[in-house]
Amino acid sequence: MHDTTLQRSLTVFLRVAIGWTFLYAGVTQVFDPSWSAAGFLTHTKTFHFLFAGFAAPGVLPVTNVLVSWGHLLIGLSLVFGVLTRLGGTFGALLMLVYWLAHMDFPYVDSPLNFLIDDHVVYAAALVYLMTRHAGQIAGLDGWLGGLAFVRSHPALRPLVA
Repeated sequence: MHDTTLQRSLTVFLRVAIGWTFLYAGVTQVFDPSWSAAGFLTHTKTFHFLFAGFAAPGVLPVTNVLVSWGHLLIGLSLVFGVLTRLGGTFGALLMLVYWLAHMDFPYVDSPLNFLIDDHVVYAAALVYLMTRHAGQIAGLDGWLGGLAFVRSHPALRPLVA
């Protein structure tokens, strides 16, 4: 089955739009020395004992680096369509963690969201993009997959497939 131009265009738009969301968050966090994940982590409701531990003084610097650089790298992956499966996997997992952290069962963040919120929608969209091989459509995954190095190392193929 061949994709239509509209399907391919929507796939690229969705990949770049979600990627931009991550990229913008990452850039603002990485280059703002006052940014910290502590505010988010200390105000969680579900599993507070677990999330608050990541805001402990000895752990918080590592958490801040992982979150800010994670956002940045996921964003770059999606915007440029490079290692899209890897970026999409980490992005979807991160969105599900954020969803769980915002949960005040059965509401998410406020009584206006019952079980589902934007984090679940983003995670589902990222899984969809991975199944569509979105990095192959106007992305660098297609180019990387054609490199002799990748072709000669089968273990790398799933990353750019």
